Amino acid sequence: MKAEYPDFSHIRQLFQSSEAAFQAFYSLLIEYNGRYNLTAITAWEEVVHKHFYDSLAGAHLFPANSCVVEIGSGAGFPSIPLKIVRPDLQMTLIESTGKKCAFLETAVSALGLKGVRVLHARAEELGRDGAHRERYDDAVARAVAPLPALAEYCLPFVRVGGRMIAYKGAADELAEGRRALETLGGKGSSVCYALPEGYGERTLVIAEKVHHTPAKYPRGHGKERTAPIV
Repeated sequence: MKAEYPDFSHIRQLFQSSEAAFQAFYSLLIEYNGRYNLTAITAWEEVVHKHFYDSLAGAHLFPANSCVVEIGSGAGFPSIPLKIVRPDLQMTLIESTGKKCAFLETAVSALGLKGVRVLHARAEELGRDGAHRERYDDAVARAVAPLPALAEYCLPFVRVGGRMIAYKGAADELAEGRRALETLGGKGSSVCYALPEGYGERTLVIAEKVHHTPAKYPRGHGKERTAPIV
């Protein structure tokens, strides 16, 4: 699978062309952060680099008009920055914490984002629901769980031929997650990159869905984390 590296010169252009929307999102993030504990990063420049630019690092990976599910949306990274610059994407945001769902719904409405729905649900339950199982072109997640558990949360949602795109930290988790990806129907690759201005190193793990996820996954009852596929 060919590596697809982020082009941060292009990412800066995308950000600058929609900077008013990003500033509005930042204002909402700061306003609600005290109540909802959304992020420990609050300074504008840090948010721009560590949240906005990092979220946009995978913007080029989504085909036009892709139907995307985000697992563990939290404060809306990467989904909301992606939606700002890629209005063609159809987004379903899955979040298990009610107050974070409330923030996401507020942000989506305030920013006027169309084609976004927020679901208050657990991924391991929704992934077994026929209305969602293998119904999406892409699944995306950022800072949710180690790769073996994350794959079990994400890949059941993805149709054969689609992708899981996992935003990870500096450590490349592909080796430890490869068996889980293969068991769940995926074939993985990873791309390591550095954020601009020395804001840290990150990794994208990209898993093509090459066959159907076996019916027993996701297992639920916390087994994705307590007994990961390794």
